[in-house]
Amino acid sequence: MSILDADDCTVKAVTFDLWETLLFDRDGASARRADARCRNLARTLNGLGIQVSVEEMSVAIDETVSSILTLWETNKDVACIDQIRLIIAKVSKDSSKLKREWVNGLVSAYNLSVREVPPYLNPEARTVLDDLKKRHKLIGLICNTGLTSGAGLRQFLADEGVADYFSLMIFSEEIGIRKPDPRIFHLAAEKLGVQQCEIVHVGDNLKADIWGAMNAGLKAIHFSSREGRDRIAESDPNSLLSLSQKLDNLEGRKVVPDMTISSLSMLTKAIEQLERRS
Repeated sequence: MSILDADDCTVKAVTFDLWETLLFDRDGASARRADARCRNLARTLNGLGIQVSVEEMSVAIDETVSSILTLWETNKDVACIDQIRLIIAKVSKDSSKLKREWVNGLVSAYNLSVREVPPYLNPEARTVLDDLKKRHKLIGLICNTGLTSGAGLRQFLADEGVADYFSLMIFSEEIGIRKPDPRIFHLAAEKLGVQQCEIVHVGDNLKADIWGAMNAGLKAIHFSSREGRDRIAESDPNSLLSLSQKLDNLEGRKVVPDMTISSLSMLTKAIEQLERRS
């Protein structure tokens, strides 16, 4: 179905971006999380017989991030275990040292930092998710991950008590595709059992979320709030989030979302307005 046909469809499902839409970071959290990741991974590798200092691990992760960012420019992603393999190759010069029996421990160490330096849930998220559920809307998540795996983020959302609201969670590192590639949105529609035009996608990023969703035939609501991405970009310009945002340049494209909201509390009314247009 083309984008021009989208107004003929009612809203059956709502998909959300995660970072800077449902989850926010506190000032400096990204840097503290990176330090924790270095310590945890170095400690785990040392226990497995691969001697590496925290400083060496920091350099290896920074070099790996540079290569990952290059891949992200093509809307592709790297699985968590492959990120770890790239890091180990830099500190040991031999990625074959990653033994199968080590995988779970290394992934746990890699993900532990999100629990040690946690983000915080958008204060309005639970109320909005509960309201959508009461309105019998299917709820999905479409997330471009960073260095925390989909498994780690699922566990965090479960710990926060909101995971059960979602009928579907798609994480880029698990499928190898990042927004705005239309395939990630088409996959969401397929898994939710609805047409693309029956989904409203909500996100903060004009390219990844809004242009991406509309280009894939979804409706799109732009969540424009300074509480998240602008503050983080200003306070921590070298964070992975800030670096990834630089990839989301619209390059002159003019994107006009179906609706714009400055608070998640505005979402249900915005969806009602979209449905009245249908």
